[in-house]
Amino acid sequence: MPGKPTKTPAETQRRLILAAVRAVPRGQVAGYGEIARRAGLPGRARLVARILSAGDEPGLPWHRVLRSDGRVAFPPGSEGFDEQVQRLRAEGVVVEGGRVRGQRAAATLDEMLWAPPPR
Repeated sequence: MPGKPTKTPAETQRRLILAAVRAVPRGQVAGYGEIARRAGLPGRARLVARILSAGDEPGLPWHRVLRSDGRVAFPPGSEGFDEQVQRLRAEGVVVEGGRVRGQRAAATLDEMLWAPPPR
């Protein structure tokens, strides 16, 4: 009798990354690198981008993931760029010139744990 099929490391990494993306609250953003860190995969920002580029996960809030400098990764004027900006604005995120204003895209775990409380 065969046992349960085991997940490959790639499937496990994909699952962790998708869970980290889903955990980004509405109206907030995170960088590709921060998503990788939250998934327990530090240094794997490109893997996050590759998984998100597949676009095969319905309902995934992919639009909340940006470059670490707060910019949208799609080329300005492209369909993806326009859609991401529109989705972010619909959540109340301020986007000017393809860059999110008023919040950082990639707070580190240290910043989240040790930063002074918001005023």
